[in-house]
Amino acid sequence: MKKLFVVTLAAALLAMGGCETVSTTNAGAVGVDRKQKMLVPEETIEQGAEQAYQAELQKAKEKGALNTDGAQLNRVTTIARRIVAVTPVFRADAAKWNWQFNVQKNEELNAYCMPGGRIMVYSGLIDTLDLSDAELATVIGHEIAHALREHTRERVSRAYAQQLVLEGAAAVTGVSAETSAIAGMVADVTFQLPFSRDQESEADVIGLELMARAGYDPRAAISLWNKMTSAQSGGAPPKFLSTHPSTKDRIKGIEKNLPRVLPLYAQKG
Repeated sequence: MKKLFVVTLAAALLAMGGCETVSTTNAGAVGVDRKQKMLVPEETIEQGAEQAYQAELQKAKEKGALNTDGAQLNRVTTIARRIVAVTPVFRADAAKWNWQFNVQKNEELNAYCMPGGRIMVYSGLIDTLDLSDAELATVIGHEIAHALREHTRERVSRAYAQQLVLEGAAAVTGVSAETSAIAGMVADVTFQLPFSRDQESEADVIGLELMARAGYDPRAAISLWNKMTSAQSGGAPPKFLSTHPSTKDRIKGIEKNLPRVLPLYAQKG
């Protein structure tokens, strides 16, 4: 009962004046138009993300695992840049982001894009699954979509609302926090806490449109998710797969949206 009260009060705090309701992206051909409630300012998340990303780059450098394969880095960068070039369809300011592309030598099947366009792809994802360019574009487009929709900011905002409740805050008029604290929360969302079902579904379909507009066959998204499922082989699911929607539900969503994005791909033909 107490837990229910806390969750209810947290939701109430998010609805108060200190919380901003925003539309982070245009709807696009896939029609993503969910309104989002943000408690933490965008610039605060941006500062935290920069610190968190630099920390990850430093760790990888110290292990001798950052960008060790020039050809692989070039491939990731080429695909990512093509997708980044079409991001203004969803939000114009993305063209001005300080996009960064890196590859970490790591056997995990994972990739991420921190707020502001800070991309990392793990080599295990490419090597183990033997990804085609279009399949790799599916992954990168999906992660870029999370950044465009500011899903990390949304998750951190929810976490802050709950923290304020637990600390007995009576009202929310805004959030100020040390960059290091925000960086820790950004890292938690990136590496520990899965995105919600709605967020993952949005990233799937926005990523589908991004790859189609960039000239990558969106039908490759189906083979990508099937490869991810096969990679489970009875063990723990790949990090990239350990999210709420099942593969079956993801593929249904992809198939539903293919008629909307295939004409965009055909235009690139």
